[in-house]
Amino acid sequence: MSRRNISKKRIVYPDPIYNSKLINMLTVRILKHGKKELAQKIVYKALDIIQNKTTKDPLEIVEKAIRNTTPLVEVKAKRVGGSTYQVPIEVRAYRGTNLALRWITKFAILRAGKNIETKLANELIDASNENGNSIRKREETHRMAEANKAFAHYRY
Repeated sequence: MSRRNISKKRIVYPDPIYNSKLINMLTVRILKHGKKELAQKIVYKALDIIQNKTTKDPLEIVEKAIRNTTPLVEVKAKRVGGSTYQVPIEVRAYRGTNLALRWITKFAILRAGKNIETKLANELIDASNENGNSIRKREETHRMAEANKAFAHYRY
């Protein structure tokens, strides 16, 4: 990380079909080798699968999944006097959303199944129903923070 300049926040534009910034952020997480059109097709097919399976608005399902997966606290390593402590810190909203999207896409890719659209759709549905691997990851993060609450006074 550079010590000279503070990096500028990139502007997130809404996606063309659903006009949602969250869908665009999800597309960027799926993106590989700069093939954005392919990533958009994957995300839109996954949203169609969600629409067919749940008969609800897929945008609502995605928002609920991200809301359920977003962590409130995380641990950060802090070196004090030669030893490293895991210090619990609160997660800002933007970072929390990014972590949630990252976990959802990671665990969707790791799921057993044939194609990525179905795996992503199932992970989003599971996350919106408060189960699935991404929810487990959030709870594990919260447990780590709870276990290291004694080191909270080292917060920066």
